[in-house]
Amino acid sequence: MLDFVIKETKKFLNGMPKSERKKKGQFFTSIETAAYMASLFTLGQKDEISVLDPGSGTGILAAAFIERIQTENIVKKIVLTCYETDNQVLPVLKNNLRYIKENSSIVVEYHVIQDDYLLSQANDFEENILANPDPPKYDYIIGNPPYLRVMKDNASALSMPSVVHGAPNLYFLFASMSLFNLKPNCEMVYIIPRSWTSGLYFETFRKYFLKYGKLEHIHLFVSRDKVFSQEQVLQETIIIKVKKTNTPPERVVLSSSKSNEDFNSITEIELPYNAVVVGDEWYVFLPTNEEEVKTIQRVNMYKKTLPEIGIRMKTGIIVDFRQWKDLRKTEEKGTVPLFYSQHIKNGRVNHLPSGKEFDWVVDSNSGLIQENKDYVFCKRFTAKEEQRRLQCGIYLASDFPQYTKIGTQNKINFIERADKKNLSLNEIYGIYAILNSTLFDMYYRILNGSTQVNSTEINNIPVPPLSDIGEIGRRLIQSNDLSTNNCDKILSEVAYG
Repeated sequence: MLDFVIKETKKFLNGMPKSERKKKGQFFTSIETAAYMASLFTLGQKDEISVLDPGSGTGILAAAFIERIQTENIVKKIVLTCYETDNQVLPVLKNNLRYIKENSSIVVEYHVIQDDYLLSQANDFEENILANPDPPKYDYIIGNPPYLRVMKDNASALSMPSVVHGAPNLYFLFASMSLFNLKPNCEMVYIIPRSWTSGLYFETFRKYFLKYGKLEHIHLFVSRDKVFSQEQVLQETIIIKVKKTNTPPERVVLSSSKSNEDFNSITEIELPYNAVVVGDEWYVFLPTNEEEVKTIQRVNMYKKTLPEIGIRMKTGIIVDFRQWKDLRKTEEKGTVPLFYSQHIKNGRVNHLPSGKEFDWVVDSNSGLIQENKDYVFCKRFTAKEEQRRLQCGIYLASDFPQYTKIGTQNKINFIERADKKNLSLNEIYGIYAILNSTLFDMYYRILNGSTQVNSTEINNIPVPPLSDIGEIGRRLIQSNDLSTNNCDKILSEVAYG
């Protein structure tokens, strides 16, 4: 059955430009991924089960689930509900479901709902006055939701305000609704981007999703370009198995494979639930080996974050393409230096030509400039293939004594005291050493799979006490060696030696 559905899907893909499907966030699951997702469910002997496939596409996931049920011969009847609104996909889906029904060795009853999955149930989800007192619930849900960022005024985002904060994406709205549609103590398996596992934008969703559902299994792909390889999607994607319950499992399985075609060589580790879902922000950590597990444990032994010791990372102020009227190509009277990520080199910050069009900003717009004092700068964006995610440099005001103000471009972060007073030189060097260490770089990469360094996430990472930070900085200054190896050595001696 699954082979037939895949064959029909390929016919559809050959006749439909990827650019058209990308506009809808529509990417189809491979046969190997679908089969693996279906294998994750915990099944028992039962006469009849109900299954939901929201955003069904051509029915690949539904086919994989039914094929597993049929192979194990433990269920007599499946009642399948598929949501799909794409008029180009619907004929393929219906044809595939007819084939499945006619060729299955068990009874398959299916219903195709040609209605918006989110909007049709938003009143139920938000429990408002129009809510259905008996909304539909299912035994199993399997899904590959649309991956599409939408505006805040999008109808779906407006209809589910209780899980939306910042920039909404359809995938986490689908995941929220699916958890709502799940019966108590039942399971859902989803393939979704990993971006929801950290960051401020997804905090509201995480708190809903991880309050009412508990992670039991997370599967990671080592190569992010191999998950939807036929679709050529460059996306950090994970598969999650979630049980609708208030009781966390003792342990969570974290597995990984190289690609969507390599599920025969899977590595697995098991971790305590509270080592995966961590902190008041409910970040989800995704280690793939024992070294990464030790990294999480080592950093999480610290009790306070940067803001809790009076220090904060902030994002650079100037968005150059918006404020270009205030920018200058060369130094002139009434300008101050504008710093980009290109100015961070070998642990220090210079102001050599950046390769950008503008390296100077007028000092007359007070909202665009900041005090010339000591900072730690950190690149906001790095290339995926780069060895380090945290790439920092020490900015010393004494290197630019002719200026009282400077500008920072939006693609760097900077660290200063929360009260904007001066950090001591030891503290500046100590903060640099921590962020430049292998320990904290690995911790951040486990926490965040993207190439962006988010200031909110850095501010939520536990750090050593301020006294230790000062001592680390003192030793770093004394050694006159800003290398990662030296930072690692000093950090181990002072902070966890």
